[in-house]
Amino acid sequence: MSWIPFKIGQPKKQIVPKTVERDFEREYGKLQQLEEQTRKLQKDLKKSTDADLAMSKSAVKISLDLLSNPLCEQDQDFLNMVTALDTAMKRMDAFNQEKVNQIQKTVVEPLKKFGSVFPSLNMAVKRREQALQDYRRLQAKVEKYEEKEKTGPVLAKLHQAREELRPVRDDFEAKNKQLLEEMPRFYGSRLGYFQPSFEALVRAQVVYYSEMHKIFGDLTQQLDQPGHSDEQRERENEAKLNELRALSIVADD
Repeated sequence: MSWIPFKIGQPKKQIVPKTVERDFEREYGKLQQLEEQTRKLQKDLKKSTDADLAMSKSAVKISLDLLSNPLCEQDQDFLNMVTALDTAMKRMDAFNQEKVNQIQKTVVEPLKKFGSVFPSLNMAVKRREQALQDYRRLQAKVEKYEEKEKTGPVLAKLHQAREELRPVRDDFEAKNKQLLEEMPRFYGSRLGYFQPSFEALVRAQVVYYSEMHKIFGDLTQQLDQPGHSDEQRERENEAKLNELRALSIVADD
C-alpha cells in the first residue's frame, strides 16, 4: 500500500519534521516489502506442495497402469517387478502426503496468520494519513486568520480555529507516535515468528527424503539382477529393439 498526500489546504508551517516523515516512510516501506514477500512465499509454497502431490499421484497411477498391463498375466517376473514398484510408489505417496500436511500445518498456516495482520496495519496507516490531512487543513485555516487584520470577528474565528486544531493535532501526534514505535517492533518480530516454521519446513523435507532413500533403496535391491550393469541392460534392450525392427510389419517400405 502507498499513499499520495493531498496538495490542497497546505499550511506554510512545517507541522511534521522531514526527519519524522522520512523515518515513517522508511519503516512503513519495510513492512510493505515484508507483506509482499510473505504473500509471495505463501503462493510459492502452495505451488511447490501442489506439484509434489501431483508428482506422487502420477507415479502411483503409472504403477497401477503397469499392473493392468497384459504382460503381468503372462510373466511372473514382470508382475513381481511392477508389484514392487507399485508398493514403493504408494509408500512414496503416503510419505509425500504426510510431508505436505506437515508443511501446511507448520509453515503455510502460520504464514496465513501473519499475513492477516497487514490489512489492520494498512488501515492504521490510512487513519494516520487522514489525521495528517485534517491537521494540515486546520493549521492552514489558523494561519489564514493569523495573517488577517486582528479585528474582533477575525480574533473570534482565530480562537475557534485554534480550538478545532488542538484535538486534531493531538490525535495525529498520538497516531504517528504509536506507529513509529510499533512498526519497527512488528518488523523486528518477524525472525522469531518465522524461524520455527522454517525449521519445521527443513525437518519435513529431511524426513521425507530420508524415507525416499530407504524406499528406493529397498526397491533397487528387489529389482536389481546380479551381474547386470547399466551398460549390459542397455545393450540387451538395444538388441531386443533391433529384433522388433526386423519384423516385416514395422520394416520400412
